[in-house]
Amino acid sequence: MTQTPELNLVLDADTEQEITFTPNRFVIAGWTGRDKVAMEKHMAELEELGIKRPAATPVFYRASTSRLTQQELLQNPGEGSSGEVEFVLFNIDGDWWIGTGSDHTDRQVEAFNITVSKQMCDKPIASRLWNYADLRDHWDDLEIRSHALIDGQRVTYQHGTVAAMLSPDELVASFEAQTGTQFGPGDVMMGGTLAAIGGVRPAEAFEFELHDAKRGRTISHRYHVESLPNVG
Repeated sequence: MTQTPELNLVLDADTEQEITFTPNRFVIAGWTGRDKVAMEKHMAELEELGIKRPAATPVFYRASTSRLTQQELLQNPGEGSSGEVEFVLFNIDGDWWIGTGSDHTDRQVEAFNITVSKQMCDKPIASRLWNYADLRDHWDDLEIRSHALIDGQRVTYQHGTVAAMLSPDELVASFEAQTGTQFGPGDVMMGGTLAAIGGVRPAEAFEFELHDAKRGRTISHRYHVESLPNVG
């Protein structure tokens, strides 16, 4: 039986509150870009490589809640996995909170089944969350960025604003319309990512952050990746 993790979170609003949160459902949103023309072009490129386009966009992948982690070490078979920074939406007692995480994915498995690939790796998340109500008036200005340690060198891996993706309100509306279920208390959703600068590739360590310039604050997390032997 899969054990649902307990996450230690800090709710950062007018005051800070430490809570223990047990996720009920974990959803990873894909194809969340606002630029539909660019998405169509990319889907056509992937089709030429034999990767099927999603039946609808955005698409919502279910993953086990046990994959959510706050650990600083990921152990994955082989060297074909990599991270990607995303904003993360939490429903905590009916209130929406925003954090950040990494949709670390096995890229070799992703080539033949995206849903399966989402279940192959743990998904690291930062512990601090901001109240979404405090972000709505400047949501599009929030920055997400990541750095990767590759061959001993720290490089900028992703950088941009959340304006490139659908907002939490739009994502939840699409999710509820597609699934016929509500995004309810205990639910967690990753909101999509940016293209990797220099292409998707593995790294020895991965750092990611969500930056709010208006309020001068940042949420961040870092983890190392250990590649376990893949003996077939």
